[in-house]
Amino acid sequence: MLIDKASIIYPLPTDELFERKEKYWRVALPIDYVKFLKENNGARTKDGAFECNGREYAIDRFLCLLNAPRESVLGMYDIDVTLTQLEDRLTDNEDLIGVDILPILVLFAGDFVCLDFTKDRKNPSVCVWDNEKSAELEPITYFVADTFSEFISKIQ
Repeated sequence: MLIDKASIIYPLPTDELFERKEKYWRVALPIDYVKFLKENNGARTKDGAFECNGREYAIDRFLCLLNAPRESVLGMYDIDVTLTQLEDRLTDNEDLIGVDILPILVLFAGDFVCLDFTKDRKNPSVCVWDNEKSAELEPITYFVADTFSEFISKIQ
């Protein structure tokens, strides 16, 4: 996978920001994903597609972590901003505190690649969340990979 370095969103996230987000979301982010964001926060890829569920998905941009998304022209790509927009469409548990499905990558046509913490709060799998088919408290996802690194290896 080739990253468009000119598209990285600054400032890059700090360890403190990651710790704060993990506590708020009540998950442990995978080390490989944290390392990726520390170098490529919100970046676009130069080669951007992968296959899942019998179709090809086109990548738009990775989401980012920002301390103050409102102060950034690209703040709309902040993970928390995206979570606010999707809210109850990412879980089937109306009493959930934290996240079950964490969007990390914007796909063409409004779908997202997500870290799926529904089975394991420390070792998420990677899925595609279907924007059109998901409803409030009824997320529709498709398995992509067991780990973030495995997902990255699938991008062509």
